[in-house]
Amino acid sequence: MSGQRWTDMIVGDRMAVDREFMEEVTNSQFSRQEWGLVMTAVEFEIEHPEDDERAKLVADTSKVEQVMPEMDNIQSQMNSMSGQSSKKDSKGVFSSVKSALGLGGGDSGVDQDRLSAAEALAQQYADELQARLESKGKWARVRTAVQD
Repeated sequence: MSGQRWTDMIVGDRMAVDREFMEEVTNSQFSRQEWGLVMTAVEFEIEHPEDDERAKLVADTSKVEQVMPEMDNIQSQMNSMSGQSSKKDSKGVFSSVKSALGLGGGDSGVDQDRLSAAEALAQQYADELQARLESKGKWARVRTAVQD
């Protein structure tokens, strides 16, 4: 329950960082829709909240891999609307269904480079959020709330 309380404390700051971070998203390989999907899978934690020097806001991206197939669907839709195609589009319906069911024969089907880029961008967002909390004088209060 205490974890929820600290996240409630930073809702306004997250909305501000969301707006400011859109330029980073625009300059990334992700569309706004894809980034929104990534952020639904990211949770934030504060490591070492009791230590002024080591406390750090981190993006827990352990669930991002689960949304990657949906991101591929978004990418495919965007490509088909623009008349482009990709190798992934040519897999066929049967292969896509097998992959979605986890029957892909050992290949997770997840683009590891894209996953790494999503994880790195999520941590960059966390860094910017922490910087905002520090600049607004809220970081110590948030860290204290995590410890309670």
